[in-house]
Amino acid sequence: MNTLATQPSQIQQIDALTLQIYPTAADVARAASNEARKIMSQVVDRRGEATAVFATGRSQKQCLSFLTQPGRPTLDWEKITGFHLDEYLGISADHPASFRHYLKTHLISKVNLRRFYDIAGDGLLPVDVCQQYEAQLRDRTLDLCFLGIGNNGHLAFNDPAVANFEDPRWVKLVRLDEQNRRQQLNSTAFPTIEAVPQYAFTLTLSAIRSIQQNLCLAFGSGKARIVHQLLTGQISPSCPASVLRQIPNAKLLIDRAAASLFLGE
Repeated sequence: MNTLATQPSQIQQIDALTLQIYPTAADVARAASNEARKIMSQVVDRRGEATAVFATGRSQKQCLSFLTQPGRPTLDWEKITGFHLDEYLGISADHPASFRHYLKTHLISKVNLRRFYDIAGDGLLPVDVCQQYEAQLRDRTLDLCFLGIGNNGHLAFNDPAVANFEDPRWVKLVRLDEQNRRQQLNSTAFPTIEAVPQYAFTLTLSAIRSIQQNLCLAFGSGKARIVHQLLTGQISPSCPASVLRQIPNAKLLIDRAAASLFLGE
């Protein structure tokens, strides 16, 4: 079991954002799973149910593994409703690169969620998919959101060209920029860049800002540049993840490799 307490080697407050630095990527994943377990358990105890928005990608896999591993303390998953952050346009739920497939593999097949709402990436009417998913999100209190940071600073699929800190929508359809698509090629099951969809559904930054608690994970030296920009640069849609510095109860958990430029190492 991997629910032992993992303490950060350094904690800083960057505007409204709490930064926690850990020695290794495994420490980041374990700490995030412990924090998520604590948040959702407290909400269930207080309200009888909790709602979480789950992310995908390399930064989330080990965290989800720790979170869904049987042991003590456990989560009452039957009282937890799940959503997810984003999905590619035009691919089915059983496509190996689909985020629905990812979450079925790493979350839904392992625990008995009360309910999971998914984004129908292959829906016949994409605008209706956005509107329906937004209505489902707005119909409840969103207690926790898991996040990762893209190499271009995106949160979910809010690339710099489409990021809007005051977006009136909570769900929208966006065109992915080239850097994002190349990152998806390198980290997912798409065989070529041509196979990576050009459009995707995403929760907006306004939706993310509305969530009670945000846990953002990043690790590895490949994220050092964007982490440094997020923490020290201008708060701007040019680095969408910089919005975290404006969100109370947001935490950024990173390993020492991702923090290297910020720490001047």
